[in-house]
Amino acid sequence: MLEVKNLIKSFKGFRAVDDVSFRVEAGEIVGLLGPNGAGKTTTVKCICGILNPDSGIIHVGGYDIQSQDREAKQLMAFIPEMPNPYELLTVREHIQFVAMCYDTLPVFEEHIETLLNRYELKSKENALVATLSKGMKQKLAVACAFVHNAKLFLCDEPMMGIDPKGQHELKTELQLMRDEGAAVLVSTHQLDTAERLCDRVIIMQSGRIRAEGTLEELQAQSAMTGRTLEEVFLRMTEEAEREAPMVSNDSGTGQ
Repeated sequence: MLEVKNLIKSFKGFRAVDDVSFRVEAGEIVGLLGPNGAGKTTTVKCICGILNPDSGIIHVGGYDIQSQDREAKQLMAFIPEMPNPYELLTVREHIQFVAMCYDTLPVFEEHIETLLNRYELKSKENALVATLSKGMKQKLAVACAFVHNAKLFLCDEPMMGIDPKGQHELKTELQLMRDEGAAVLVSTHQLDTAERLCDRVIIMQSGRIRAEGTLEELQAQSAMTGRTLEEVFLRMTEEAEREAPMVSNDSGTGQ
């Protein structure tokens, strides 16, 4: 469903993403892990079409994100770390607007009550988005991701600011989408969540892929059989730092 080949993206001479290639197949959840500045957010934004890559190929459902962006984006849902919703719409109007953008009003009508209740937005459905807390805005962004039958879910720290019940609902929903054949890419620092949620993970560091595989495969690669994903991650990233010290990104770009 998602294919990234030789992706490169730089900012003012700093290479935030350096020749990255990977796939996310239909029916799997893949975690995108890495320390701050590893290039995770830049990678996700290039996939979404928010950033234009310097070079490389990104295909979503066989469509090129550069030359066939409309077709590719029709298949995507994006849950950002810091949502920027339309604050002068009500909660219900905002979700409806997103459904209209994707020409999926029937899906909105069928699922709106379920989404409002699932993410505890029902009591806020007629409130202006501007009045919502950060956590409620994040829940709104999550609800909007499920109104157009997406086949690829791109999640950049989707749990940030959401309470435990909301996190549980989101993880359950992503697993359901996976089981129904969608592809899911989750960028996160929450390694315990990644271990429970993801079928396999990609570890990025300094703009490159450091390792990729299931937990068992990563345990074998690092000679850490039986250890947690957190322990494996720390070992692998610490070893990479010793081999080639990371370059500081003073601008803060390329999370």
